[in-house]
Amino acid sequence: MVKKEMGYKAHALILPYPLQGHINPMLQFSKRLVAKGVKATLAATIFTNKSMHSDPTGSVDIETISDGFDDGGLAQAESTELYLSTLESVGAQTLADLINKLRDLGRPVNVLIYDGFLPWALDVAKRFGLLGVVFFTQPCAVNHIYYHVQRGLLPLPLAEPTVSLPGLPLLQASETPSFVSDSGSYPGFHHLVMNQFRNIDEADWVLYNNFYKLEDQVVEWMAKRWRLRTVGPTLPSMFLDRRLEEDKDYGISLFKPETQICMKWLQDKPKDSVVYVAFGSMAELGAEQMKEIAWGLKASKYYFLWVVRETEKAKLPENFIEETSDKSLVISWCPQLEVLAHEATGCFITHCGFNSVLEALSLGVPLVAMPQWTDQPTNAKFVEDVWKIGIRTWRDEKGIVRRETVELCVRQIMEGQKGKEIREKAKNWMILAKEAISEGGSSDKNIDEFVAQLGSS
Repeated sequence: MVKKEMGYKAHALILPYPLQGHINPMLQFSKRLVAKGVKATLAATIFTNKSMHSDPTGSVDIETISDGFDDGGLAQAESTELYLSTLESVGAQTLADLINKLRDLGRPVNVLIYDGFLPWALDVAKRFGLLGVVFFTQPCAVNHIYYHVQRGLLPLPLAEPTVSLPGLPLLQASETPSFVSDSGSYPGFHHLVMNQFRNIDEADWVLYNNFYKLEDQVVEWMAKRWRLRTVGPTLPSMFLDRRLEEDKDYGISLFKPETQICMKWLQDKPKDSVVYVAFGSMAELGAEQMKEIAWGLKASKYYFLWVVRETEKAKLPENFIEETSDKSLVISWCPQLEVLAHEATGCFITHCGFNSVLEALSLGVPLVAMPQWTDQPTNAKFVEDVWKIGIRTWRDEKGIVRRETVELCVRQIMEGQKGKEIREKAKNWMILAKEAISEGGSSDKNIDEFVAQLGSS
């Protein structure tokens, strides 16, 4: 009765891990909930909230919690391990304070939708009698592997050169996530990804930012264990079903995109003539690797748009930007969705973070996969061998992708029969992605089912 008087079916508090690649998918899902009659409030850390270059405003409210490092986030902490332990202790307390605050303001929360990286949030939800819903921003295949490790079903270090798990293709050890293939690396993040599953059996719902046909076999396996639903792709509606008229971009950027420069440069380029290159918000390539990519791009003779963060520009060859200016635009950050959606974009050289893969797949853009760490090697395996929307680069004995490889992979995508087949596959997946989130599609039905449950609880 109270909810009806307030004009919404339920009030969902959304808690992402404080990284852009986690915030935006959960924000986009929030917008879908609002469109179906649910009130949504995004809980950002104080530092994240101060760092935003744009504001989602409109349909989703923003409140803040603390991660204990309000002036610098992770960069302010002495170590990853300290940051994560403080995020848990301070985050849990300030999340509880926020739930109490919203109740006192007459906007009581009914459901907490929390990032899989933050399992402690479920404990807070249960303490308040809220529905606890875990939202995963990485693919089912990757989390399937992590689950088997966390439950002791896949012991580390790996004893065999291959990994065979139900619902997945046979994987080479190097095709598993880096925290599995190199189990001693980055212990803080290793614990973070494995710990996602410590209390998943107690979650009321398990939601994934993908769509059923993309990972049907592993989704079926997981759905037998949890109340699991796929609810993606969680891209702005403008790029998919166009049902949410105001939903034209993600709404939050922790980096300032140079949108006008980018789009103006693309405007007069021929169809499928530009190679877009970007390695996300976290990857840091070595100077030797940056130089090899640079010379490979130049040798390909294609136009290229390369996102190189300001902190990485010193790694480029001397005078490279000036020498290639007739064929290139090197920029510190760009509106990736708009670039991928532009008809001039012919392929995407990517680190294979899942957001980038899902964006390219949803917009029909073929990929050159150059994975770095975490989930990316597994995503790259699926890009080439399962979804067949791109090709993987290969490294030499020093772990470097050489310029000849960069040039060859670009040419394979942009020219010839193999490139044509990959492009056709990419277009097919684009159609399936849009179908899933459109009215009556698999993800849309799953969101309806979820909202109906919220409304009745």
